[in-house]
Amino acid sequence: MNPLSQVVRAARPVFRSISTTAPAASAPKPIPPTGICFELSDEQKALQELARKFTREEITPMAAHYDKTGEYPWPIVKKAWEIGLMNGHVPEHCGGMELGVFDGCMVAEEIAFGCTGIMTALEASGLGQTPVIIAGNKEQQKKYLGRLIEEPLVAAYCVTEPGAGSDVAGIKTKAEKKGDEWILNGQKMWITNGGVANWYFVLARTNPDPKCPAGKAFTGFIVERDWPGVTPGRKEQNMGQRASDTRGITFEDVRIPKENVLIGEGAGFKIAMGAFDKTRPPVAAGATGLANRALYEATKYALERKTFGVPIAYHQGVAFLLADMATGVETARLAWQKAAWMVDHGQKNTTIASVAKLHASEIANKAASDAVQIFGGNGFNTDYPVEKLMRDAKIYQIYEGTSQIQRVIISREVLNAAKNTA
Repeated sequence: MNPLSQVVRAARPVFRSISTTAPAASAPKPIPPTGICFELSDEQKALQELARKFTREEITPMAAHYDKTGEYPWPIVKKAWEIGLMNGHVPEHCGGMELGVFDGCMVAEEIAFGCTGIMTALEASGLGQTPVIIAGNKEQQKKYLGRLIEEPLVAAYCVTEPGAGSDVAGIKTKAEKKGDEWILNGQKMWITNGGVANWYFVLARTNPDPKCPAGKAFTGFIVERDWPGVTPGRKEQNMGQRASDTRGITFEDVRIPKENVLIGEGAGFKIAMGAFDKTRPPVAAGATGLANRALYEATKYALERKTFGVPIAYHQGVAFLLADMATGVETARLAWQKAAWMVDHGQKNTTIASVAKLHASEIANKAASDAVQIFGGNGFNTDYPVEKLMRDAKIYQIYEGTSQIQRVIISREVLNAAKNTA
C-alpha cells in the first residue's frame, strides 16, 4: 500500500470528527467530459484535512509565540515530520511518498493559513531537496533524501549571495577541482534554514572564465553542515516570517568529494533554475494561504465591529474590500493549481509558475493591507493578527525570484512564443 494511503486511512476516523461550517455535500454529480476537473481525489481530500487539522491544533495557537521570539519551530517541525506532512516529494525508493507538486501545494496553503513563517521553515527544506530529487543519482538520493525520512532533519537551498540575488549568474562562490575533491570557498546570504539544515544544495562557479555562459560556468554540490569550513552566521532579524531561520553561510576551504557533485561539472545553473518550476507553485500556494487568512480575519472582524448602528461589513466600502480579497484568493489558488498540475503532468510550466508566484505574491500583500485597513487602528496593533500578516506577506514579493524577475520571465516567454509562431 502506498505510504500516503496508510497515513490517510489511519487518519480518516479523526477527519470524521472535524467540524466544518460548510453544508453537507450532496451526492457527487458525474464529471462532464470536458477534460477539466476541479475535484480532489479522496486521498487528496484526506491529506488536505490532515494539514488543516494540524494547522488548527499545532500551528495557529503558536504562531504569535514564534513571531515574537524568533525561535525555530523545532517542536512543530518534528510533529509535522511524524505525521507525514514533510518530505512528501521524496522518491519511494528512499522511503518517501513521492507525492506530486499539487499535493505539496495543498499542504503548503493549509499550513500558511496558520503561519507563513512556519510554512517557510517547512517548505525551505523542500526547496533544498528539489535539486537532489531532479538531478541526484540513486546513491545521492538514498543517502541525503533517505536521511530526512529517517530523522526529523531539514535541508537548505544555498544559492543567493550578498551581491547576487536576482542575478544568479553573478555568483562569486567558487569551487576548484583538486584530484578527486572540490575545494569550496565563498559566502552565501539569506539562506532559509541556514542555521538548522543538516545539508545544503550549493551552487558555485567552477569555470573561472568570466566569458563562460552561465549554463556551463556553475556546478551544483551537496554540502554537509558539519564539514570543516562550513560556518553559518548569525540569525537575521527579519521584518516578518520570523519563525524562519535565515542566515549567511561562509565556506572556507570546504573539501567536497566528487560523489557529491550533481550530474557533473557545469550542470549547476540548469539544476538550480529547473528547481524553480517545481518550487514556485508551493510559494504561490503559501501566499494564497496568507491571503485567505487575511480574508478570514477581516470578514470575522467586519461582522463583529459596528459603526453607525450596523456591522461594518454592511458598509459598501468594507464589503467591496472583502469582495476583492475573495476574488484574489480564488484566482491565486487557480494559478498555483494550474502551475502544479502542469509540472506533475510533465508539461513545461515556467510561464505559469511565474504567473502564479507573481499573482499570489501581489494578492497576499494587497489582502493583508486591506485587512489592516478594515481593522482600522486595531489593525496597526500587535494584539490583533493582521499586522503580522502584513509583515509576513512582504517577503513573497522578494524570495524565490522577486516580482520584477517574474515579470522578466513571463515577458520573455511571451515574446519567445510570439517569435516562434510568427
